[in-house]
Amino acid sequence: MSYQGVHGDANPLRTSTAPAVLSLDTALYALGQAERDAGAPAPTSDFQKQISVAAQSLSAAAADDDVGGPAGRQALQTIAGLITVYAVKVQKSQLQPDGSLMREAYRSYATSILTEKGTGIQDRLKALQRQQRAAVHRQTSFGPLLWLAWSVTLLLALALWAALLETQFFLRRRFRRRYNRQLLAALVLSAAGVATAVLFTVWTQRGMADTRQLLDSPLPGRLIPVAGRDTASYLAHTGFRASAAVWILIGGVLLMALAETGLRRHIDDYRFRPR
Repeated sequence: MSYQGVHGDANPLRTSTAPAVLSLDTALYALGQAERDAGAPAPTSDFQKQISVAAQSLSAAAADDDVGGPAGRQALQTIAGLITVYAVKVQKSQLQPDGSLMREAYRSYATSILTEKGTGIQDRLKALQRQQRAAVHRQTSFGPLLWLAWSVTLLLALALWAALLETQFFLRRRFRRRYNRQLLAALVLSAAGVATAVLFTVWTQRGMADTRQLLDSPLPGRLIPVAGRDTASYLAHTGFRASAAVWILIGGVLLMALAETGLRRHIDDYRFRPR
């Protein structure tokens, strides 16, 4: 449970939450660039390119069912519709004669769709961004419950190692046997398993903390692709480490089997046998 408490959130962060944050950052940046190009006297390919980038980024974010739940998916659909209306109004304004009232009206309406406080595209996207960044913080947090769980885990591991060592020394004194191979194998298996679990957890938690720090604030457009590569690097191999949780159960069964076989013959020596 201690191990899964950390690694259970690593894969959703890598495949879902972090990419969604970067997609929303990309959409916001592209819309900002589109608004800059919207003032051109005639329709431009740059404007269409930025609108396409924003739409594709929203589609990428919407592909993840976990983005804000049903309300988040509904918000993304609404934003996609507003982007279409925004693009149409900008194009209509650019087709009007320069300086005409219709040009100014279309342009003003398009700008309000994008920047209107609370209901505009940008504010809607920023609200989704805050939700996704809050999800990043939840997934990467190593809170009091995890500290408690890992403390208990390590204390139990120390108690087990002490019991195995004490039993080995007792058997050596009582039966004059130098080593009990099964008990020593159980001790080595337990120590190696705990050390590996701790090491994997430290690596995963460090990568998650680096990802949280990277995504904690909106990124400039030129840094978004770099952030995507860095995030993939930070969270590399987390899927493999998360799948290692099943080996904890397998190792526990093997540990019990080694301890039982190591003690069985000595238990049998003391078993009461009726005459």
